[in-house]
Amino acid sequence: MADTRTGLPAGRYGRSSDDARTDRRLMVVGGVLGALLLAFVAWAGYSYVAGEKVSYELTGFEVVSDERIDVNLALRKPADLVAVCTVHAQAEDGRVVGRADFTFDENESSLHRSVSLRTTQRATAAELMSCSEAQGAR
Repeated sequence: MADTRTGLPAGRYGRSSDDARTDRRLMVVGGVLGALLLAFVAWAGYSYVAGEKVSYELTGFEVVSDERIDVNLALRKPADLVAVCTVHAQAEDGRVVGRADFTFDENESSLHRSVSLRTTQRATAAELMSCSEAQGAR
């Protein structure tokens, strides 16, 4: 009997060098795409934060009566900027029972102020919805 071998059976003795090259290419392409995605997310986050002129925080609130809640706000803004903040008061069931816009036109960059919000019924929570630059101010 003559021994006639034509080659090794495909896939029986490990992977070929072509498969390894393909895997390397895929890893390089994946790494480049991942780095581009990470760079885009960092750029988008920085541009969003850098674009905000007003930073704000609700530091506390006190329910004064069934018709009023006092809200403490901390605000950082450029000194010459007029800011407007929107505050909601909520009842125990989550319904909005009061809403008001408050203007901060002081020539200071850091403010801490208490504002009074009238309500239609007893509020149990306050929420600072947003603060932004006043439109058409100064």
